[in-house]
Amino acid sequence: MEMQNIPAGSFYMGSNGLGENFDEKPIHKVHISKSIEMSVTEVTNAQYEQFDPSHKNLRGKYGFSTSDNEAVVFVSWFDAVAFCDWLSKKEGKLYRLPTEAEWEYACRARTYSNFSTGDKLPKTALKNAEKHESFLPVSLEVATSTPNAFGLYDMHGNVEEWCSDWYGPYVADTQTDPVGYSSGEFRVTRGGSHGTLPNFLRTANRMAMLPEDKHFMTGFRVVQGENTSSAYLKPEQNKTSVKQNKHNWKKLNSQPVFMEPIEYIRQPECPTQTPFYMHNHCPAITWCPNGDLLAIWFSTDSEFGREMAIWGSRLRAGKKQWDNASLFYKVPDRNMTGSSLFYDRDENVIYHMNGVEAAGWWRNLAIVMRKSFDNGATWTKGNLVVPEHTLRNQVIAGMFKTKEGYLVQPCDAGPNNNEGTAIHVSKDNGRTWEDPAADKQGIIEAGKTGGTIAGIHAGVVQLKDGSLLAFGRGNDLKNEKGEVRMPMSISNDMGKTWTYSASEFSPVSGGQRLVLMRLQEGQIMLVSFTHHPLRSPGEKGGMYIDGVKKYGIYTTVSYDEGKTWSKRKLITDGKYRFMDGGAWTGNFEMDEHHAEPRGYFACTQSPDGIIHLISSKNHYRFNLKWIESK
Repeated sequence: MEMQNIPAGSFYMGSNGLGENFDEKPIHKVHISKSIEMSVTEVTNAQYEQFDPSHKNLRGKYGFSTSDNEAVVFVSWFDAVAFCDWLSKKEGKLYRLPTEAEWEYACRARTYSNFSTGDKLPKTALKNAEKHESFLPVSLEVATSTPNAFGLYDMHGNVEEWCSDWYGPYVADTQTDPVGYSSGEFRVTRGGSHGTLPNFLRTANRMAMLPEDKHFMTGFRVVQGENTSSAYLKPEQNKTSVKQNKHNWKKLNSQPVFMEPIEYIRQPECPTQTPFYMHNHCPAITWCPNGDLLAIWFSTDSEFGREMAIWGSRLRAGKKQWDNASLFYKVPDRNMTGSSLFYDRDENVIYHMNGVEAAGWWRNLAIVMRKSFDNGATWTKGNLVVPEHTLRNQVIAGMFKTKEGYLVQPCDAGPNNNEGTAIHVSKDNGRTWEDPAADKQGIIEAGKTGGTIAGIHAGVVQLKDGSLLAFGRGNDLKNEKGEVRMPMSISNDMGKTWTYSASEFSPVSGGQRLVLMRLQEGQIMLVSFTHHPLRSPGEKGGMYIDGVKKYGIYTTVSYDEGKTWSKRKLITDGKYRFMDGGAWTGNFEMDEHHAEPRGYFACTQSPDGIIHLISSKNHYRFNLKWIESK
């Protein structure tokens, strides 16, 4: 392994980062007090496999890194540290990962431009430097572009590189040999990779990953030198006061209830370190045993963006207004599409499931799970329960527990309407998860059987006979009259196979997500849309409800396990309101004949019987008696 001496020196670390680059500031002075030896290139397959010969089995996975002289990928932070330990024993010298400060100092090589080469990178350093929706293999051979002034290759692109530090915010003080935080959830990666826009290849750009994550974009390089001895920074704590008393939920089932709709997404009053973006969408919601409601959603500029973060808000017991939004969860510089919340009252735990991309594509996601045992005040560190970044992992709100005690988490099998929905099942309270139909294929047609639910964003419930019922968006089917209908999927083997038929309901489309759930009273409730306003505008759309043409979200209930459904009811109390649906919905009028026309809906029912339905911005509250009333 060729090493290069990096002399001691001082530099100014960071940038005046704006927007998604907020974590690069403040610029602060750093002293690197001792010279180090840094590997001229990233660790290659040939070098790494002297330590771990079994890694040869991963060469060429998804088409990446096949030859000896390509950068090794599919290595976790723990793998990289283990390699350094092995190399130290083998050579009798101390090898380790670089600190984040050492990495940026070595990358800058006494420059302060966006890249060590100036404001632009040479074409030889740009390997598929665009947004991609799926894997696009490219050679990861090291040292094919010009080295920087310190003689180091591939500091911008090729593959991301693990650093030793826990990720955390910068401080403004001058520091000597900083080593980062004493604890955290994410380990820093630097330099960007192939398949990544140049903005993320800049010298100052900061990224991070769960330390056990491993994929086709990340490898590492090593340094030889003593461990730095400066004190670790203490992690910053940001806790919101959450009561821990058990709430006395008063039953409200005797009379019909429909409460005034309120907005649950409220912008922060003061600027926050993590930006709050204009596009807020894709929510999840749960009730908490202390009487609070907790809602989360993604906030982003682009649904394909790495800036996407999960924000949350709380409607505290007895309050009439939701808290202002605050950051809930974010893996730095990773797309976070798809969230789910579920309170398991048997185990007294709230589950949070979230998709995590390797980049910003939201097609090939891993799934991270966290737990809270204190009403969402604190959470366990994220655990990659489905670690492979691939299809069938785009989390959807709607986790539930079966009568056998299994947890079921629906996930889009792909981002397009007709790619269907998969489920992940845990039989041990979330410790392990399996996709029961991962190896099953099938054409989604009426009467056919396949391995996915028809349609994405599916709602799933268990029927009393143990089978599963699902409705989804896309893969629309025609009934016997030739009418296009929402597809219905049934599984009699806990999701291994699904049989398809046309339901009685109108299909839904872009910007719309339905809800299917079992109420605590025993009935099954569906919340869907009369039509899609952009595809059937004005009088062409709508649905006749009680003989009157109506438009927007409606609900219907089944008393016989989905065989038949009671009359549809528009989700409105008839009062006129001018409302904002957020995200793709925008403004709309609500009255006796019009309800919210689009929106991604999520739902929970609190122990008092109130059904809490949230769209991309609004919170609706009603009970079963109201649905049944005239």
